[in-house]
Amino acid sequence: MKYRRVMLKLSGEALKSGSELFDFDKVREMAGIIRDMHDIVPEIGIVIGAGNIWRGRQGPSASMDAVTADQMGMLGTVINCLCVADYLRKAGLDAVVMSAVDMDRFCEPFNAMTARRYLSEGKVVLFAAGSGNPFFSTDTAVALRAIEMQSDVILMAKNIDGVYTADPNKDPSAKLIPDITYQDALSMGLKVMDAAAFQLCLDNHVPFIRVFALNDPRNLVRVLEGDPMGTVVHP
Repeated sequence: MKYRRVMLKLSGEALKSGSELFDFDKVREMAGIIRDMHDIVPEIGIVIGAGNIWRGRQGPSASMDAVTADQMGMLGTVINCLCVADYLRKAGLDAVVMSAVDMDRFCEPFNAMTARRYLSEGKVVLFAAGSGNPFFSTDTAVALRAIEMQSDVILMAKNIDGVYTADPNKDPSAKLIPDITYQDALSMGLKVMDAAAFQLCLDNHVPFIRVFALNDPRNLVRVLEGDPMGTVVHP
């Protein structure tokens, strides 16, 4: 299937290795792959998590005020977007960071109409600071931005190769589901993305979510070239 406008969700962990917050060789490789994606699909938006920097309300931070912890996570996504945007520019792409939280000295404030125009001009737009609100994950942010940008598909590049009937790390009998509706995924409680994000996609008829593994970053290109890997989630 040919796409015109895609929304890509990357985890912060895709930018790191070991104990280092950033593996700049991996960031450089990712920028090159996004450039190759841009040769196939002209309009690319990106939401990046902050897991390499901060996992709010988990582990030692679990006792923190939830709003403060989530605000720190939003700032982590800004750092990641600034980093990836820099490497995208080095790879020859025009990249713009737009933040849901105003910080004019670092990036542009998010505006849906401006972001759509940037995408139509061939710029890669990185959407930082999540939704701008605590208690909502970057899963919800990518669903929201995909709806606002009228994206053809959400690409969920994860550390697992699709949607399973159960957690394959805990249940060896879990089976990969190649095709499932939003409603069935919600009713089965499948952890593709947060329930709030799923409900947004269901209510607003997001055409597709493609869930696949990022163990090989070239999978991002293969999916756009038509490889049926992973799972398609749809209305």
